Amino acid sequence: MAVREAKPWALMSSYNLVNGIHADMNEHTIKEILRGEWSYDGLVMSDWGGVNSVAASIEAGCDLEMPVSKKWRGEKAIDAVHKGLLSRDAVERAAANVLHLAERAKGIDMSGEPPEREDDREGTRQLIRTAGTEGLTLLKNEGNLLPIKALQKKIAVIGPNANRAIAGGGGSASLNPYYSTIPLDSIREVPGKEVIYSMGCHTYKWLPLAAEYCTTASGEQGVILDFYAGDKFEGKPRVVQHRTNTDLFLWDSVPLEVAGGPWSVKARTFITPKTTGQHTISFSSVGPGRLLVDRKVVIDLWDWSEQGEAMFDNSEDILVDIHLEAGKVIEVIAETTNEIRPLAKQKLLNETHKTGGCRIGYKEEDKQDYLQEAIDAAKASDVAIVIVGLDAEWESEGYDRRSMDLPKDGSQDRLVDAIVEANPNTIIVNQSGSPVTMPWANRVPAIIQAWYQGQEAGNALADVLFGIKNPSGKLPTTFPMRLEDNPTYHNWPGENLKVIYGEGLFIGYRHYDRAGIAPLFPFGHGLSYTTFSYGKPSITSKVLTEPSRITITIPVTNTGTVEGAEVVQAYIHDEKSRLPRPEKELQAFDKVFLKPGETKSATLALNKYSVGYYDTDLQSWIAEKGIFNVLIGASSIDIRETISFEVLESFTWIF
Repeated sequence: MAVREAKPWALMSSYNLVNGIHADMNEHTIKEILRGEWSYDGLVMSDWGGVNSVAASIEAGCDLEMPVSKKWRGEKAIDAVHKGLLSRDAVERAAANVLHLAERAKGIDMSGEPPEREDDREGTRQLIRTAGTEGLTLLKNEGNLLPIKALQKKIAVIGPNANRAIAGGGGSASLNPYYSTIPLDSIREVPGKEVIYSMGCHTYKWLPLAAEYCTTASGEQGVILDFYAGDKFEGKPRVVQHRTNTDLFLWDSVPLEVAGGPWSVKARTFITPKTTGQHTISFSSVGPGRLLVDRKVVIDLWDWSEQGEAMFDNSEDILVDIHLEAGKVIEVIAETTNEIRPLAKQKLLNETHKTGGCRIGYKEEDKQDYLQEAIDAAKASDVAIVIVGLDAEWESEGYDRRSMDLPKDGSQDRLVDAIVEANPNTIIVNQSGSPVTMPWANRVPAIIQAWYQGQEAGNALADVLFGIKNPSGKLPTTFPMRLEDNPTYHNWPGENLKVIYGEGLFIGYRHYDRAGIAPLFPFGHGLSYTTFSYGKPSITSKVLTEPSRITITIPVTNTGTVEGAEVVQAYIHDEKSRLPRPEKELQAFDKVFLKPGETKSATLALNKYSVGYYDTDLQSWIAEKGIFNVLIGASSIDIRETISFEVLESFTWIF
């Protein structure tokens, strides 16, 4: 669909093997399907470090090695051509595709790129804020607890995510917004409310980054990095950099002056404690690494063997407690190289050096009972808002969450239980990019799924909590009761790096329909501060042919007292099929915006792609002869109306 309708200029091959062949060198997927059946004329690049051969990758049609082309290409590719292992035609096709992308992007202007610049426009700010409020998904609202009423003056804002800006996920999902808005700050800006704040519990996966406490010798926040050519810290640094953060996994940000071969780096900073106590420093390293405090080694990971969970193949995160005095500065130096660890992987990969970097965390000693503080705040308030969830450390790339439970060690679930017992007017806001277990869902009157709403996250949440805006988000995924209900539970993560995609077509709501498993919240679910009624649908034709298009219209009325929007969903049910099919599949949706008492029609467009499925025997898509029912509703289980059409004769197509 993406290739057919958007016609992208570039695609990326994945890291994994597909049926035993790495994606970057898979002739079936790249050459036969993508470039053959689909006639794709753009560039194919590898994922970062995702090339696995010299000749096979280029021959298959992976045009560009990312992030640099020193590992498998360059001189190695030229040598492969001379030895007859790689055809000149394949090299020229790859080069032409790279040049074609450059021409599409820049035309004949091959001058250097201008420096990045801020483009922080008010119109864009408002667009992001509107998208944020519309995307917030109201999962539950017993007794119309939301929106918060004018008479409810005293508000307790509680939770580990309440006083943090959770703008996005980790890894490639991370961005640097122009600014961030924090839920607590945005709630405090609502006039006429007294706000009490309590953190309630910790949620960090690793110790918080030390950056907040770190300064360089010149007084700037952050660390100084000295990069050396070679892995022995010899000679003068080839490059000296200042970075504001202590997340120093250097994946694709190693200076070009040292990239491509062995290198080493020293990170130098000074930590100034804010309090006196038994504080904790943490350190993990990708290659060999050590952490020094006041020139003394306190963590030695030079020959580590136990792997951690970050996406960078790093060591375990090692913690050490150190007694520090408020205001008394300590010098911290991290040393690491890009030699591969554990050492056994060098033989396995037939390489000695790869990526490198490290992470420095720091946390001062806790001297307060966060849970009791939160309970006291809830008891003293008219309404309690508990903001829990995940963040960029728990949801990133390169590793999976080990469970659906909220972190950390049940502390957030205990916090929710304690607050709803202390104050029955409790609203739970969950920030995550995926489902979480909610063992307290039946006891909590109101739940908002807040996702990661970017730079306007705090403002968008406040708009919805206080009824300034009406939420209209619908779940794009099923929230199961428990992890064991998930369709992939028996298959993932597989064995010995091999996974059988045994669920087949029956993923998401299709699985729950087929197995008769009740979800916690179904696909497509999302409430509003108003109510909607659906009228009788009408259809432009009762027969679908290959070139035709069918349009269904259905009137929707806002039967409540405030303005709102409803996402009307159309699911197709095939009455009879030669091959097993899902009970129903979402094939169209429309969003209607309605004032109180207003009626508008939602428009649902269907075509051959709405009824077709891929038949591996025919090696094509097929729309089979028969009756198709259109199930129209507010979610995958809240079906309001039904209408049917027919395909008189079966027909097939390729793309």
